[in-house]
Amino acid sequence: EVLVSRQAGDCQKLAQAAAATGDPVRIYACGGDGTLNEIINGVIGQPNAAVTHFPAGSGNDFIKLFSDPTAFCDVGRLIDGEVARFDLIRCLDEHYALNICSMGFDARIGTSIGKYKRFPLLSGSGAYIVSTGVNLIKGINRHYRVEMDDETYEGSLAMICIANGRWYGGGFNPVPEAEPDDGLLDVLLVKKVTLLQVPGVIGGYQKGRYADYPQLIRHVRCRRLRIRSDKPSVVNVDGEAIYTDDAQIELIPAAVRFFYPKGLQFRHKN
Repeated sequence: EVLVSRQAGDCQKLAQAAAATGDPVRIYACGGDGTLNEIINGVIGQPNAAVTHFPAGSGNDFIKLFSDPTAFCDVGRLIDGEVARFDLIRCLDEHYALNICSMGFDARIGTSIGKYKRFPLLSGSGAYIVSTGVNLIKGINRHYRVEMDDETYEGSLAMICIANGRWYGGGFNPVPEAEPDDGLLDVLLVKKVTLLQVPGVIGGYQKGRYADYPQLIRHVRCRRLRIRSDKPSVVNVDGEAIYTDDAQIELIPAAVRFFYPKGLQFRHKN
């Protein structure tokens, strides 16, 4: 069975019904990354369901890890596609991300854009600029305690990125070597930065050059982490905003079946 839908609840009901008979179901998420996230959250625990993305959004970031993202627009190639088992990020026990979770300066900017879009004369880029300016005024750095498997970091941080995929925010590629099926999370801790350091450090972070800033950006690979903050902070979960002062995050290996156009590659090339 094949379902094309924007509603996670509909997908979950169909997958559950198919599971009762053992029938497979293939689900096409038609929209952007938010739509894909809704569908993923709707099919958790349904082993007979396979999901893909027919890109119709503004970012379509997750599928950028594939060798030719435009191939996802070809329904014929999707129908005859290959299937891989991808890991998921679970946050606060009930929220799942296929791609990226983040906290800190970039998460505050991204999750505030919608609020500013409601103002007249503010387009998408205008809302982004306003959100960036407002959050610069409010301050870049916050105090966090981050527990990662068997080690802990505590101090002032500008950003925290937890990557299963590679791209987010329309143009950020912070960990180019992240793999969606390796059983590990790639975590970047961006330490306290000054206003003058923001363009260079954030620019390097955006382009995946974290190794150029060893004193300011730390790369850790782990399976679970716990992030505590002094007051509730926003967590970006594939574009969904969640507020908490105690974010418990873990990797769920091989949790979703994802199908993609035959012949494409998603492995990082060294």
